[in-house]
Amino acid sequence: MPDIRPTVGSGALVLNATYEPLCVVSVRRAAILVLSAKAVCVADGDGILHSARDALPVPSVVRLTRFVRVPYRTHVGLSRRAIFARDGWRCAYCRGPAETIDHVFPRSRGGRHAWENVVAACARCNHTKGDKTPAEMGWRLHALPAPPKGTAWRVLGHRAPDPRWADWLDLREPEAAA
Repeated sequence: MPDIRPTVGSGALVLNATYEPLCVVSVRRAAILVLSAKAVCVADGDGILHSARDALPVPSVVRLTRFVRVPYRTHVGLSRRAIFARDGWRCAYCRGPAETIDHVFPRSRGGRHAWENVVAACARCNHTKGDKTPAEMGWRLHALPAPPKGTAWRVLGHRAPDPRWADWLDLREPEAAA
């Protein structure tokens, strides 16, 4: 059995036989898929896994050898970390560093706990806003809250993607400032 120790960001992207992204698994699971011929390594990561007789490059992206039909969820689960990731870890009101989550229309007044009503906020704005709406405070949101969309959200959730996965997740490269 290869000696597989977790490293920083130790995960591998799994692609279907059609190169469609399916999920992220541990490096150990990806190596087992490759060694059992259930997957082929498409992109290597950093390092080499050693066993008594073999050496295997750490897989970063693997493609299954057989097509797997997977019914996808139509929504992304709502979690604190996902809200911070969606909003870029910035306060929806002042654009400062976010520390808490805030319900735009307060729950005490009938607001729902849903993607369309929850934003990331700094502690100062959240405390100042209290049990009021942004309109009552004279504030405006920098962006309307909405559920996240796209392949990357469905596959990764709130995880930060490895840059080597960009080709398969349709991640846009940030444009250079002119």
